[in-house]
Amino acid sequence: MAVIFYARVSTAEQTIEHQRRQAEAAGFQIDRVVADHGVSGVTTALADRPEGRRLFDMLRSGDTLVVRWVDRLGRNYTDVCDTIRQFMRQGVVIRTVINGLTFDGATEDPMQQAVRDALIAFMAATAQANAEAIKEAQRCGIALARSADGDAKYRGRKPSFSKDQLTTVREMLERSSGIGEIVRATGLSRQTVYRIRDDQGAAQGALARWGA
Repeated sequence: MAVIFYARVSTAEQTIEHQRRQAEAAGFQIDRVVADHGVSGVTTALADRPEGRRLFDMLRSGDTLVVRWVDRLGRNYTDVCDTIRQFMRQGVVIRTVINGLTFDGATEDPMQQAVRDALIAFMAATAQANAEAIKEAQRCGIALARSADGDAKYRGRKPSFSKDQLTTVREMLERSSGIGEIVRATGLSRQTVYRIRDDQGAAQGALARWGA
């Protein structure tokens, strides 16, 4: 029974190695890494990615598929739900690094199945909603930057955080880290972390408006 880690990166700022280190730090002993580079999780289904499609042939009953979070499988609600359910039908266990979630098809109890399926649906919906919020913020930022009035006075206050800091805050929030822990890890003020937590789309938009 193999433990296969699947990673996906869509931008130059993300790295496969970073995702793998997170998994190993969480205690996963990985037998093999499968990764897609520069592939969108919004527009490209897992089965349509060069490496993602290999998972459907590679994984066997009893194997464990590890991902950083469900958004690595995709950011489309239907695709993520269908993918996880298909793997479960194959006898594959899906585990996430963030939040330590486990999805498998072992239970035959209807109530447990209902709770499991509801959680899968919620996580898939969250992945899509986050992607749409980020995309909208980026679109607004680009439109403003291209407009005739897109000078500094219309961009608002320059963000007090960098792209890397925003990424770290998001990752730690997904792991349900406390505000104090995030402050220590990023060097940001508590007020800044609260602002990011309360409106991640606006935080992304602020960076986009300032070309970050």
